[in-house]
Amino acid sequence: MLLKTFGWSFAVTALGLVTAALYGGWAAFGIVAILSILEISVSFDNAVVNAGILKKMNAFWQKIFLTIGVLIAVFGMRLVFPVVIVAISAKVGPIEAVDLAINDAERYEQLVTDAHPSIAAFGGMFLLMIFLDFIFEDRDIKWLGWLERPLAKLGKIDMLSVCTALVILAISAMTFATQAHQHGGMHVDKAATVLLSGVFGLITYLVVGGLSGYFENKLEEEEEREAEEEARRSGKKVPAVLMAGKAAFFMFLYLEVLDASFSFDGVIAAFAITNDIVLMSLGLGIGAMYVRSLTVYLVRQGTLDDYVYLEHGAHYAIGALAVILMISIRYQIPEVVTGLIGVILIAWSFWSSVRRNRRLAANEGEQAGSTEKAEAPSGV
Repeated sequence: MLLKTFGWSFAVTALGLVTAALYGGWAAFGIVAILSILEISVSFDNAVVNAGILKKMNAFWQKIFLTIGVLIAVFGMRLVFPVVIVAISAKVGPIEAVDLAINDAERYEQLVTDAHPSIAAFGGMFLLMIFLDFIFEDRDIKWLGWLERPLAKLGKIDMLSVCTALVILAISAMTFATQAHQHGGMHVDKAATVLLSGVFGLITYLVVGGLSGYFENKLEEEEEREAEEEARRSGKKVPAVLMAGKAAFFMFLYLEVLDASFSFDGVIAAFAITNDIVLMSLGLGIGAMYVRSLTVYLVRQGTLDDYVYLEHGAHYAIGALAVILMISIRYQIPEVVTGLIGVILIAWSFWSSVRRNRRLAANEGEQAGSTEKAEAPSGV
């Protein structure tokens, strides 16, 4: 099971490290290895959230996520995305941007750094909406009950998550993006750039999430009706509805935008280690492969069903990452902090799940013992 799930990741790792060694020797080998670990640690929460969505999709769309989705994640976000940022920021063609990346690494890094406020605002708003919609929803299973119960009650107010996100965006623009900066020879209002990018991030979430939710609900209504009729005829239990068609397609788009938002901080953080586009693509690409494999492993093992607080921990990590992205508009946050916060929250939620499972098992054991005593015949 482990080899089947992570086989491609192991193969890509070997190929990537060999390519790095041939490209730049042992120093390049070490940089790619470090970048791979960085990407995995920063994006672990991404895998948990992805698994929660992917388990609702049928086998065909799970394969699409693992094939086309991997190509988009590895080549699109980790190789093409930084080049596109430079092309847009410097108002140059894609070929010139690639030339900058290869022949003028310092200038390339500077252009990506200049674009960071708009990237952070877009990704921060998208991730913040995911966290807010999760935390404002009333769930049967609650991890931090003292916090989640009152927030679930507040969540009954329509559009609360959108209003909250817009308020946070406005505060971020007025505090973290107050100074103007030079951009392509023009004087640019940084606050306006952050506001516009944040609004686009919010719109992207609402459009993609809204379409996927609409088609998911439509599919569930149709298939549940058919499943209930079939179950009634056969006397079997109603099976779970797995997304297909338009519902799965838009959920796939949602997953890709989600992955893109997670990759923003990884790409930016990678510049703290190297500004070589080849090494960056190799390292982040290897890490992205492991995130995909881990997503599939969590789905196939049913880990989210066994460890019920994992999804909570991942969403709290998403909320923390969204806040970090907004703060990073003005202040540099070490990538080790970003990675550690996510790892700590998920590890905490995993341990809480283990304790819950032990407690439930102990209670079941006590109840079984009490039943046996009650049913035992009394002595004559």
